[in-house]
Amino acid sequence: MNHEKDDGNYKFCIIKSMQKTGYIFQSIQMARGVHMSKILIGMSGGVDSSVTALLLKKQGYNVVGVTMKLLNNAENMANDAKTICEKLGIEYHIVDFSKAFKEKVIDYFVDEYINGRTPNPCNMCNRYLKFGLLLDSAINEFDCEYIATGHYAKVDYSSDTGRYFLRKSKTDKKDQTYALYKLTQEQLSHVIMPLGSYEKEDVRKIAEENGLINAKKKDSQEICFVPDDDYIKFIENNYNFKSKKGNFVDLSGNILGEHKGIIHYTIGQRKGLEIAFQKRMYVINIDPVKNEVVLGNDEDLFRDNFICDDVNFMAIDGIREPIQANVKIRYSAKPEKAELIPMDDGSIKVVFDEKQRAITPGQSAVFYKDDIVLGGGTIKF
Repeated sequence: MNHEKDDGNYKFCIIKSMQKTGYIFQSIQMARGVHMSKILIGMSGGVDSSVTALLLKKQGYNVVGVTMKLLNNAENMANDAKTICEKLGIEYHIVDFSKAFKEKVIDYFVDEYINGRTPNPCNMCNRYLKFGLLLDSAINEFDCEYIATGHYAKVDYSSDTGRYFLRKSKTDKKDQTYALYKLTQEQLSHVIMPLGSYEKEDVRKIAEENGLINAKKKDSQEICFVPDDDYIKFIENNYNFKSKKGNFVDLSGNILGEHKGIIHYTIGQRKGLEIAFQKRMYVINIDPVKNEVVLGNDEDLFRDNFICDDVNFMAIDGIREPIQANVKIRYSAKPEKAELIPMDDGSIKVVFDEKQRAITPGQSAVFYKDDIVLGGGTIKF
């Protein structure tokens, strides 16, 4: 049953979210008449991808498990993934994407910090590796029609617009749509995400009930290629880069002291300034051209607008006039009401109803209409 939504600016129909009970679920591909396809699953060695494989196997899909080798120290991940695949009785392979991972993700990550921005490496990995090279391998090397992942999101399709899009997962706590907004229509048309209607606790319970070794394995919280989450040491040691000292300045340009190098700072930071002030001071802006870090009060961090570029629309093909949406400016943030205004150069100006704290260049801004991902872009200012 289709439900039509219209806010006066655009209109599209939404296929009702697929209901899931126990191990039974219907993917959007099944709803379009595709049954028992051969599917490649990206196996990370974690519980989410393992339960994804289990669910699809129980549905009768011909499942192929594949681990992407992105780093030289990925043996533990591959060992766990192989063990799970052997238990489930599905074939298992490793593909080496380490060169592309360095070029598309790690180099980008380093370049962003050197240029005073705060990157989102997971977003880039999703677009270019997990749903780029891995999808190409699925189709061309493993003869699979689809790829599946353990992301907490839902792939949906509008019969009115003919477009694929993402819906938020069952709970905001685990929703991962923020890191997936860059996916293209071609990529989405080949993607299945079975966990979008599950709680994390349910996924762990399924894993435990089926004897999977990683049922209680902790989620990874750090950047996978940065040891001990020390990205500054990583950049300096691996890229022959030495932070150049410069000036802390106030909003009027007055010099307040000396900083250690702009890669040490991000918008909103208070700790680690290593300079004494009579009041709390925060990083308000970073100027890589002048090699300056601008400091100010907490209230100086609040603003109501920004420009984002590198925009990718998902549920709609774009906007030609201002529309209302909810906008999320960091992974842990709540989407806030805003107006999206199209600019002549293809960028989008976002104007919030209420000022937001620490809007950060380099981070993603993702646009939502209710639980639907309209699209998103990179915060530029």
